[in-house]
This record gives sequence, C-alpha cells and structure tokens, in this order.
Amino acid sequence: MDVLVLVSVGIALIVLVLLVGVFRAAWRIAEPDEALIISGFRAGTGPGGSGESMGFRIVTGRGCLIMPGLTKVRRISLEAHESQIVVPCVSRQKINLALTGVVMYKVGDDYGSIANAARRFLDRPADELETKVQNVFIGHLRAIAGSMTVEDMISDQDKFSEQVRDRCSHEMESFGLVIDSFQIQSIASESNYIANLAIPRHAEVEQHARIARANAERAAIEQEQSAQAQVALAVRDTQIKKAGYQAEVDRATQESQQQGPLAEATARQAVVEVATKVAQLEAQQREQELQASIRKPADAEAYRQTTLATAARDVQISQAQADAQETRLRAEAAAAQTKMQAQAEAESIKVRAAAQAEATRLTGQAEADAIQARGLAEAETVRARMAAEAAGIQQRAEAMSKNQEAVIAQQVAQNLPEIVAAAAKPFEHIGQFTVLNGAQGVTSALAEIIQQAGTLTAMARESLLPALKVEPAAVNGEVKPSA
Repeated sequence: MDVLVLVSVGIALIVLVLLVGVFRAAWRIAEPDEALIISGFRAGTGPGGSGESMGFRIVTGRGCLIMPGLTKVRRISLEAHESQIVVPCVSRQKINLALTGVVMYKVGDDYGSIANAARRFLDRPADELETKVQNVFIGHLRAIAGSMTVEDMISDQDKFSEQVRDRCSHEMESFGLVIDSFQIQSIASESNYIANLAIPRHAEVEQHARIARANAERAAIEQEQSAQAQVALAVRDTQIKKAGYQAEVDRATQESQQQGPLAEATARQAVVEVATKVAQLEAQQREQELQASIRKPADAEAYRQTTLATAARDVQISQAQADAQETRLRAEAAAAQTKMQAQAEAESIKVRAAAQAEATRLTGQAEADAIQARGLAEAETVRARMAAEAAGIQQRAEAMSKNQEAVIAQQVAQNLPEIVAAAAKPFEHIGQFTVLNGAQGVTSALAEIIQQAGTLTAMARESLLPALKVEPAAVNGEVKPSA
C-alpha cells in the first residue's frame, strides 16, 4: 500500500513537472517596449487580433499561450530610434545650404501601426528602416527648403520643422511609424551667406555696445568729477574756515606788532622835530658866531664855515636818508607780508591795506621831515657861504682902499707864472736855438723875454686896476666909474 502511494505521488509529480514544462514552452510574455507577432495555426482568429485579413496576431503588454511547432512567435521593438539627417539643398534664393537635423521615431502603439511595421520591417536589418526614414525626410526637406528663404529658415525654425513633420507624417504612418520629434540642428552655407547676414547685426550690436560703454564711462567720469568737486568744495570750505581763523590770529598779531613800529615812528618823528629845532638853533648860533668873528681872515673863516656846513648837511642828510630807508624797508616788509596774506580772507586784505596805508603815511611824513631838514641845512650852508664871500669882499675892499698897489702886486704875483708862460710861448715849439753873438746874444734874448714879461705884467696891472676900483662900489650896492 505504501509503495502504491509513493508511486502515485511520483507519477503525479512527474505529470505536474511535464505540465509546467509544457506551459512554460507554450507561454510567451510581451515586454513593455515590444510587441509579439504570432503567426501560424489559428493565429488570425485568436484574441488580440486586429482584423480577419491580417493573418497574424499581435500581443502587447501581456502574455499568451502558443502551440509550439504549430505557431511562430516573433518580436518587434516599440522603442524610439534616433537618426541624424544631413541634407544638401537650395533655398528659394538659389543659395546652396547644408541642413542638419535629428528625427526621433518609433513604431506606433496601435495595432494598425504595429501590423504595418511588421509587414515592412519584421526580421529586416535596422539600417534598412533608418535608410527609408532618411529618404522620406531628405525629399521633404529639400522641397520645403526650396520654397523658403534663408532668413525665414533661420528666424522661424519651429515653423520649418513643423512643415517637415506634417509632410512626413503621412508617409511615416504608412510605414507604421510615428514621429516623436524633429529638430533642425544647423543651417550652413558654403558661400558664407549666413555669416555675412550676421555682420550688420554684429556691427549694430558692437555699435550699441560701444555706445553703452561710452555712456557708462561718461557717467562714471561725471560721477567721479562730481565726487571730486564735492571733495574740492569740502576742502575749499575747510581752507576758508582755516583762513578765517588764521586771519583773526594774524590781525591780532599784526595789531600787537604794529604797536611797536607806531611807537617807534612817533618817537623818530619827535626826534626829527627836535633835531630840526636843534639844527635851526645851531644855524642861528653859527650865524651869530660868524658875525662875531667877522674880523678873522675871510678865507679861513669861509673855509671853516663851508666845511662845517657841509659836514652838518651830510650828517643830517645821511641821518634823514637812513631814517627814510629804514621806514621804507619797514613799510615794504609790512606790504610784502600783507600781500602774502591777502589771499586768505577779505578781512585780512582790509587789515593789510590799512597797515600799508599807515606805513605809507609814516614813510611820507618821515621823507617830508627829512626833505625839510635837508632844505634847512642847505639854506644855512648857502647863507654861511654868502656871508663868508661878503666878508671876504669887504676885507678886500678895505685893503684896496688902504693899499691898492699891494693888492695889485699880490694878484700879479699870483698870476706871474701864467704871464711868464705866455711870454715864453713863442719859444715852446723851437727844437734848437742858435745864438749868433755868443754870450751877448743870449743876454739880449733873455732881456727881450724879460721885457715882454714886464710888458705883459703892466698890461695885467692896467686890466686889474679898473676892476679893483669898481669892487668897493659894488660892495655898497652901486657901481661908480673911476676918475
């Protein structure tokens, strides 16, 4: 009994294993990206068929049972394919172009598309499918490109691609294919037509860029200049405030410094006034002394008075010039200092102008005092000289009245060398002198020269006599002719 049970169980297991093996051999599953094409015994009437005229069955997304040996199962891919298309074509403007595009296509998901693709491409090489697709797109691309300009292709590539997809869709549907995407990758021209189209735009863009850069630089420069102007304005305000403070300090300093020069100038003015009065008193004293000492020799007294007057005049002139020079130098120094500080502030200019005017006034006053002192000294000198000359004439008149011959003899003696020279002048250019009579001839010649000198002396005396007779009268203010 136990053996029979074990045999039954073993047979059941064997049958089960066989059934599982047969089921696995007869069961097919379609992957999500593929479709099963089942052909053979009763394949066209099974479930999932798309029509009685197909003659095969299509299964997608599920499993199915087949009859091994009686039916054949093949698979067709539903995944997307990509193909690059390069098309040489001519635009409406007769311009040679090279179009490059990419198309994404696949077998349609509906049974009709799968059936059409299975009839045309099942068990065919993948290159054949791609070649057919490229041929369809190349023809339509050339036709559409020939009806458009290059500018339209470039500016409206979406429209261009849409026209290509619309025209190719009908033929692709007959193949059981659908277009997922079609894009134009590039449009090239051997004659550089497209590159030349971009040149004006490039130039325009570059022009706008240059204008923008210039505007930006101008704006930057304007902002920089504005910032510099604000900085300069702030610096100017700071300098003006500093100059105002410095002007106040300088004004106070100058006022304190000018007290000393003003006091000194006032003291010098008083000294000059006192010196002028002293000079006047000394002049009066000298005049009295001259009157008191008129009996002294006129020439010595006149020489002494002239020397003293000249020395006093030189001393006073030197002193006056020194004071004037010192005052002028101080005024020039004050003026130069005022001029250097004039740019700080208007108030400072006013103060310096007042200082300069004051210095000029003091200089003029000092120069006027000096000129007055020099005039008084020169007048005193002239008066002393005239007094001395009058005294000399008076003494000569008195001497003339007392001893006329002595005065004439003195003048003749003073002029005797000139008289003798005039007498000997005829012999001046004689190189050699020959005496014929020996010593007697020499004596005669000398006697003749002496005689001529005496004659000239007598003539000089006669010429001096009328003048001496006229001088006494001239001293008293009248001229009397001689008897």
